[in-house]
Amino acid sequence: MKKAVHIAPTDNVATAVADLGVGEVLGVGEAPVRLAMPISRGHKFAVAPIAQGAAVTKFGFPIGIATAAIAAGEHVHSHNLVTALDGNDAFRFPGADTPRREASPIIAHRGFHGYLRTDGRVGTRNEIWIIPTVGCVGNLAARVARIAGVRHAGRVDGVHAFKHPFGCSQLGDDLAHTRALLAALAQHPNAGGVLIVGLGCESNQLGALFDLIPAERRAHIRALSAQAVEDDEAACLALVDELVAACADTPRSERPLSDLVLGVKCGGSDGLSGLTANPLVGRMADAVAAAGGKVLLTEIPEIFGAEQILMDRAVSRTVFDDAVALVRDFKHYFIRHGEPVSENPSPGNIAGGITTLEEKSLGAVQKGGKVPLVDVQRYGGVATRPGLTLLEAPGNDAVSSTALTAAGATIILFTTGRGTPLGFPAPTLKIASNSALAERKKGWIDFDAGQVLDGGFDAASTALLDLIAATSSGAPARAESNEERDIAIWKSGVTL
Repeated sequence: MKKAVHIAPTDNVATAVADLGVGEVLGVGEAPVRLAMPISRGHKFAVAPIAQGAAVTKFGFPIGIATAAIAAGEHVHSHNLVTALDGNDAFRFPGADTPRREASPIIAHRGFHGYLRTDGRVGTRNEIWIIPTVGCVGNLAARVARIAGVRHAGRVDGVHAFKHPFGCSQLGDDLAHTRALLAALAQHPNAGGVLIVGLGCESNQLGALFDLIPAERRAHIRALSAQAVEDDEAACLALVDELVAACADTPRSERPLSDLVLGVKCGGSDGLSGLTANPLVGRMADAVAAAGGKVLLTEIPEIFGAEQILMDRAVSRTVFDDAVALVRDFKHYFIRHGEPVSENPSPGNIAGGITTLEEKSLGAVQKGGKVPLVDVQRYGGVATRPGLTLLEAPGNDAVSSTALTAAGATIILFTTGRGTPLGFPAPTLKIASNSALAERKKGWIDFDAGQVLDGGFDAASTALLDLIAATSSGAPARAESNEERDIAIWKSGVTL
């Protein structure tokens, strides 16, 4: 069994893939290394002496600066390694032509069974979504969904309400974010019918929200203002009945992999996430994009320190400039609020072996594989181009996964080293970075990426792509079976 991974020849650290004891000798780096202390799974140790002030390298890139001299075999972590990020940046446009897509041999003739919509998009579910414009009618929406779910069981894939606390007492961009996000969700191809429920007096007025939905995408949407009717529950249920009648007979049909819109996300990452689960998801991104599909990557604060890797794949100067503007705007958002851009990683990440934001970001961007960067979308935007779209959203799991769904993701691959039960409107597959988590939390985890450490990426890639196809064809993800279906909206401004 492999005990440690040394990723790039130039790296001066390796990562333990199992708990290691003091005195163990490991054949990593240029010469065998004797551990000077115990090293926990996911944590780093030096494979060669590192001078104080020198760069510590992993993934072939610097992940920070050593604050003390580090001997070979010593633990490398928060006690002797700090970030080098300071909010300043200088990005370069490579000036190359569009990068060549590298198809993976595992993708030949793969597909799934989905729901073809009238606008040509394809859903992986045929559900009824109830979306409140404001938190005041969230419980009404949830109550209607429970009643309608029982009433129409077996006719559609589910009836779900997506409560949130916003939509009133918001101003400016903050209200615009809420409105754009909800309007994008209402157009999602996984929803065969959508009921938008308003109160009537809220800031997020139904009319303004509908103005953001193209006329050709409104046929499957109904709206109701609760203050305008005597029996709001009965009125909502009647509209849901109408929506179910219109979409219940929609059949699944065989669709190519190019019809998938893949959202990629990590949460509760550990030191193995960048070695197993994230690069494995990157292979799925390569497969979908090579077939002609769309891939969505977000969590902008979790690409800080690794932005250039993505920017090098920009297909045009315009896309590059948009990516630079998005990254800089997000850094300035941190700075305006008096926060360092390097505040990440979280306590759970640190406990799992991730030390600096550079390290976390270099692992996280691997979820995008080698897919060309074709577009940049701001929060609430929708992906329209085959290839990789960089989407504006924070790193928060619920907020960013909701943004991925609103942008059109019909299935989300969510990697984790620590575990989380969260689920979102689109089917969300939880992919464990280590086998111990997959074994311990079987009720949360859909796939064990720890198997790549000994079995390699090829077999794991085939198995995960099979699971993606099965889930996209209707097999429930763990989060769906657990009734974990929530949204979260980015609160970025003033509340009255």
